Amino acid sequence: MSEPQVWVFMALFATFAFATLGIISTNFTRILRAEIGGLRGELRGEIDGLRGEMNARFDASNARLDATNARLNAEFASLRAEMNARFDAVHTKIDHLDSDVTALTRRVMGEAG
Repeated sequence: MSEPQVWVFMALFATFAFATLGIISTNFTRILRAEIGGLRGELRGEIDGLRGEMNARFDASNARLDATNARLNAEFASLRAEMNARFDAVHTKIDHLDSDVTALTRRVMGEAG
C-alpha cells in the first residue's frame, strides 16, 4: 500500500469510529431519556396514589372531627338548656324570697301593705 492509501484508510477508519461513537451516544441518550421518562411516569403514578390515599385519610379524619364537633355542640346545647332552666328556677326562688322579705319587712316596720 502506498502512503496516500494508508492516509485514506486511516481517514476512513477515523470517520467510521466517530460515526459509530455518534450513533452509540445518540442511542444511549434516547434510551436514557426513555427510561427516565418511564421512571417519571411510575413515580407520578405512585405519588398520585399516595395523594389519593392521603386525601381519603384526611377526609375520614374530617368526617370524624365533624361528628365529634356535632356531638359536642349537642352536648353544649343540652348543658346550656339545663343551666338556663336551673338559673330560671333560682331566679324564681329569689323573686319569691324577695317578696317574702318585703312582706316581712313591712310587717316588722309596721307599714300598711
